[in-house]
Amino acid sequence: MSKECYHCGEPVLAGSDFHVEILGEQREMCCPGCESVAQTIVDSGLTSYYQYRTAPAEKADLVPEQLQALLHYDHQEVQREFVRNTEQLNEVTLSLDGVSCAACAWLIEKQVGKEDGVAEIRVNTTTHRAILSWDPESTKLSSLLSVIHRLGYKAAPFEADKQEQEYHRTMKQYLYRLGIAGLATMQVMMLAVALYLEVFGDLDEEFKNYFRVVSLIFATPVLLYSALPFYLNAWRSLKARTLGMDVPVSIALLFAYFSSLVATITEKGEVFFESVAMFTFFLLLGRFLEMRARRKAAAASANLLKLVPAMATLTDGEQVPARTLDAGDQVRVLPGENLPADGIILHGDTAIDESMLTGEPMPVRKSKDDIVYAGTINGDANITIEVTHSKANSLISNIVRLQDEAQMSKPTVARLADLVARYFVAVTLIVAAGTWYYWHQTKPEDAFWVMLSVLVATCPCALSLATPTAITCSTSRLGRLGLMLRRGHVLETLCKVNRLVIDKTGTLTEGNVRITETTCFSTYAESEVLSIAASLEAFANHPIANAFSTFKQENIKVTDVENTIGSGLQGTYQGKSWKIGKAKFALEKLPEDHDQFQVWLSCDDQAIAAFKLDDPIRSDSAELIQKFKKAGISTTMLTGDASPAAAQVAKSLDIDDLVSGVSPEGKLEYLHSLKKDQITLMVGDGVNDAPTLAGAHLSVAMGSGTDVAKASADMVLLGDKLARLLKARKLALKTRQIIRENLAWSLGYNLVILPLAVAGMVAPYIAVVGMSTSSIIVVSNSLRLLKEDE
Repeated sequence: MSKECYHCGEPVLAGSDFHVEILGEQREMCCPGCESVAQTIVDSGLTSYYQYRTAPAEKADLVPEQLQALLHYDHQEVQREFVRNTEQLNEVTLSLDGVSCAACAWLIEKQVGKEDGVAEIRVNTTTHRAILSWDPESTKLSSLLSVIHRLGYKAAPFEADKQEQEYHRTMKQYLYRLGIAGLATMQVMMLAVALYLEVFGDLDEEFKNYFRVVSLIFATPVLLYSALPFYLNAWRSLKARTLGMDVPVSIALLFAYFSSLVATITEKGEVFFESVAMFTFFLLLGRFLEMRARRKAAAASANLLKLVPAMATLTDGEQVPARTLDAGDQVRVLPGENLPADGIILHGDTAIDESMLTGEPMPVRKSKDDIVYAGTINGDANITIEVTHSKANSLISNIVRLQDEAQMSKPTVARLADLVARYFVAVTLIVAAGTWYYWHQTKPEDAFWVMLSVLVATCPCALSLATPTAITCSTSRLGRLGLMLRRGHVLETLCKVNRLVIDKTGTLTEGNVRITETTCFSTYAESEVLSIAASLEAFANHPIANAFSTFKQENIKVTDVENTIGSGLQGTYQGKSWKIGKAKFALEKLPEDHDQFQVWLSCDDQAIAAFKLDDPIRSDSAELIQKFKKAGISTTMLTGDASPAAAQVAKSLDIDDLVSGVSPEGKLEYLHSLKKDQITLMVGDGVNDAPTLAGAHLSVAMGSGTDVAKASADMVLLGDKLARLLKARKLALKTRQIIRENLAWSLGYNLVILPLAVAGMVAPYIAVVGMSTSSIIVVSNSLRLLKEDE
């Protein structure tokens, strides 16, 4: 009699040797295809498929729905929506379901992080998101997602709408569990009053046993249904050989229930059914309120993605999903509509509301060739845009990603707190066991409830929430201020800054450079000089280059142009070598009045023309400098401009130190020359600021600055309101204070409650109320960071 394939049911040919271990036994397979699919099912932790299937699978084809969904994420067309490509790595933001504490995050990071091809994974317990980077040549996304599924958590690429649906589903389940636990608690407490206080007088044993049985009936659904989330979390932790926050809670509930069950059956000893119901009710209530508060903290960045419309209208009138748009597509946007993608305006002149990105309420005028961003609102005219970035690489997606990365960063004190919380559970279990032994020797009738109080009262949930909730709230608040965080250390370093180092052009000044005077030193006409200068400057990306752009003429072609960052440009025109830039760069011999002009134009090293420029100082620059000085922060203006204009700006703004006429290397050398106790905040916007931005302790790039500057900075100011840096510093100081308050409260609570619980001075219901209240206080304290400054 031939054997059948365990997967598809077809006959196994004689001599074939395909096997997979399923449910503890080696199962015969008919072909490599069935063997591969079956092994994938087992490796993905979905063996239960074989337990509950009603018919054999189709040959080498049928895969459980869960696994099939994961395999879809390996398709490039699907990945285009949510996967970001960085050098040789892919990166994705994941939504996680089932993550409840720092131990969950540590477990996922540990297990996924050791997989081949994984560069990094970081989990945020507040937002229930993770950022995963992997090498697509070494592993597949579906394989990494299956690792998370095997741990007992659900993971999928983050989508704001789907995560919100999952959140509402979870909260609905919690309400059901909470309702059952609440009803049971009321009924069981009435019976407990009758049992323990004997309000009805002396009860016969028969009635006492009856009340115990009724209490058992009410407490059982609470234990089996309402408390299920605690058991699942505890099981995940134990399966991974670690101790999560819900391990002592689950032990307390199970001990209380089964000891009460034995007492009810044997009619001897005390019952704790009211403790089981009350524990579960208050724990669920605390977790429910905590989840709502954490949701509020996490919603700010996710809500940005909701601004991107679901559908977009192509220029031919066809409606397509916005997520399918790619670079080169042309889209029509009507007045009042949200833009579906980042792009460049091809036709139209309109006002765009960018307040969701920059925090500035006034619409910005946009016309042909201007850049616009997904999620912003078109004002008063029809426009046609050409898409420049897909949804995954849009500015609004990058803001959310960068906020997630910043929220996942942890100060040193937070990492220490997580370490303490991880080992605190083990200490709690040891102390609880010792407490039971001591009380069993001295007062056996109280040993059990005292042990329950110790197990529940000392759960370190608040300790693990102290830092992530505060960082999540402050990062969201910074986003509303128009500050995009690119590095995780920003909040920590902002508190320590004692020197502001700031560029001049485009930072302290508007960057709206104008040519106020042109002086010629040759037979070339002024118009020709300006057009040659414009042709050279067309190869630069700087406010000074923009000042010449209006003089560019198509008939003047400059070739072999080289850009020396921070000095100038050199190129060939009519067989001669032309230079434009600083006098030291453009001229072989410096004239006496060389410092009177910011820009010089030369031909074969001989002066042809010189230009005086004007760049108005920003209206809020003076206030910014004064407020920084009032906060005890020294100021330095660091600029490549060697003209008298630099000194005039520094003097008018009352800047402490002026370092002018320096190259990008010189700017970096200045930073290195400062004393070690000088913690620098560098603000710049140009290519020549990039090395300094990268070398400062903390750096801010102007949103209107170059891409190189923004890539080098720790933070990007999306608008041009420099005063927001002061608000950011104030917020950072408040964040540090709240983190310290949270840690002080959570540590203080545990240090006080533990000896009281061990001494038998804390009743079980007081213990559970105290633990839940502790977590809610920490989260509520962090939510103060979301409030607007008065």
